Amino acid sequence: MIRVRKPVEPPEILAGKGEAEDLGNRTRYEGDSAPFDSGAVVFSFAKSIYGHRSVKKALITAQHGKCAFCESKIQHIAYGDVEHFRPKAGYRQREDDPLGRPGYYWLAYDWGNLYLGCQLCNQRYKKNLFPLIDDRLRCRNHLGDLTREQPSFVDPGGADDPQSHIEFAAEQPRARNGSQVGAATIQALGLGREELRERRFDRYRMLAALKNITQLLPDEEEGREAALILADSVEDRAEYASMARSLMARA
Repeated sequence: MIRVRKPVEPPEILAGKGEAEDLGNRTRYEGDSAPFDSGAVVFSFAKSIYGHRSVKKALITAQHGKCAFCESKIQHIAYGDVEHFRPKAGYRQREDDPLGRPGYYWLAYDWGNLYLGCQLCNQRYKKNLFPLIDDRLRCRNHLGDLTREQPSFVDPGGADDPQSHIEFAAEQPRARNGSQVGAATIQALGLGREELRERRFDRYRMLAALKNITQLLPDEEEGREAALILADSVEDRAEYASMARSLMARA
């Protein structure tokens, strides 16, 4: 996982229809938090807005066509999902928990809460999971203070660089310096799943071989060509750039 850098300005549909939909949800609050805190209030959401082609296109561009979580290239095999980092309809602290309501309904059309995810990361693993280190600090409605929450997942576009929490030993992700958030992200999002590791290992083996060539033949044409490929492998646009950066950081 690497940091996702989205444009500051959201796509027009989010700033127009999305903001209008959000305002409509908020006006249902009417000053009484009890129906919200109990989960009695259920919201509906317009996928035609948050999943609009302009939103998806902007995310594809910002994320270089990669899943925000596993860094796999999506477009050559799938459409990809517009994923809500904080779940819009309801949340689970643990995978086997009943669905807690309300979800983060006021962030359903929030540009900062949207990412492009592959179907496996989104539909098989993350789903409605959004654990907090202390669930008692969870915001129950739009008047809450999100800055008090401490998510157990790495936010790809958050203040912390994901690579400060997750690193790689060969193709295997691991928590950097014992990061609790890194370990939870790897486990819950399946970043160490076998199929993904196999795909990463193919790339790791190739990059490791090229690194050896640069060390053995630094002044030869083969070494220079290998160095160019390695330089490209750590760019944000490269598939599994975080893994490549861990490899290149080692002597």
